[in-house]
Amino acid sequence: MKIAVIGGYGPSLINFRGPMLRAMKEAGHEVYGIAPLDSADVPAKLAGMGIEYIEAPIERTGMNPLKDLASLWVLVNILREIKPDTVLSYTIKPVIYGSIAAKLGGVKNIYSMITGLGYAFGRTSGKRGLLFKLVKSMYRTGLACNKSVMFQNPDDCELFKSIGIIPAVKETVITNGSGVDLEHYASSSVPQGAPVFLCISRLLKEKGVREFAEAGIRLKKKYPKAEFRLVGPHDHGPDSISDGLVAKWQNEGIDCVGPVDDVRDELRNCSVYVLPSYREGTPRSVLEAMSCGRPIVTTNATGCRETVIEGRNGFMVPVKDISALEQAMEKFILQPELMQPMGDASLNYAAEKFDINKVNATIMHGMGL
Repeated sequence: MKIAVIGGYGPSLINFRGPMLRAMKEAGHEVYGIAPLDSADVPAKLAGMGIEYIEAPIERTGMNPLKDLASLWVLVNILREIKPDTVLSYTIKPVIYGSIAAKLGGVKNIYSMITGLGYAFGRTSGKRGLLFKLVKSMYRTGLACNKSVMFQNPDDCELFKSIGIIPAVKETVITNGSGVDLEHYASSSVPQGAPVFLCISRLLKEKGVREFAEAGIRLKKKYPKAEFRLVGPHDHGPDSISDGLVAKWQNEGIDCVGPVDDVRDELRNCSVYVLPSYREGTPRSVLEAMSCGRPIVTTNATGCRETVIEGRNGFMVPVKDISALEQAMEKFILQPELMQPMGDASLNYAAEKFDINKVNATIMHGMGL
């Protein structure tokens, strides 16, 4: 079959969907990756995997209807030209416009993957409520074109049905996230010595980085040798953390590292992985930390709760609860003997539920491949 995979960020075709694209190619299918360029090395890297890259001007952010209509028309023309048998889209704009374009382009088998709900679903009243209503309507239009819709967790699937984005009878698939490559993120023993708490995230409020920093500042005052590392880029927008606040955290003992090319060294050097996010599809960074054999502290929130068996491979805390987060992290300082067995349990759970090979098999089966 000829398969087109549409994403909203070029490098994500490699970093997030690369193993899936390879699995499709190895199964004998002709595969196209369609996304904005974003990084000059995307075409060559995809070509090395046997995937043909096609550039499409999809803006991840912004609500300019003329630009979005232009993107839709470009996608229609691309799909009419390559004539795929199947289209799979992921992230919000590709899901909406990619699905509509596939329908207009005469594609019979149209699928979408909901990888998280993002800023628009954070509040359903006030100004953000207007955005929520708009996005909800657009999702309903796009997903009506789909043969099946894939979700990374059961909560998002239930939400889409309960608020009428998709009908209750719509065929759906739960993929257990995007999966994790257990070999690439190889496990290692938890380091000895003073504990290192790590959070890898774009610097956004709804990722819980404020809670991580504030809990870390409190603990740093009580346990000066403990380390708290915040790794990730600024993602400027309505939910972003200000430069001034990041500088304040740095001055109060939080090591704000910025983005890194390869997170594996950070994961190997940490003792406990922390992500106090308000909502996720399934948090990829947590899966990577689990694969590396690290205990997890995260929130009892959609997507996040899928990664922790309470008390076995980590702890869950309520969303936005700094005191509860502080207490959960403090358990590892007071009882460092918890770290290794919980890290081992994380690895076992990742292998059981989130192995990239199992997840890709679920996705491909859901697409009838």
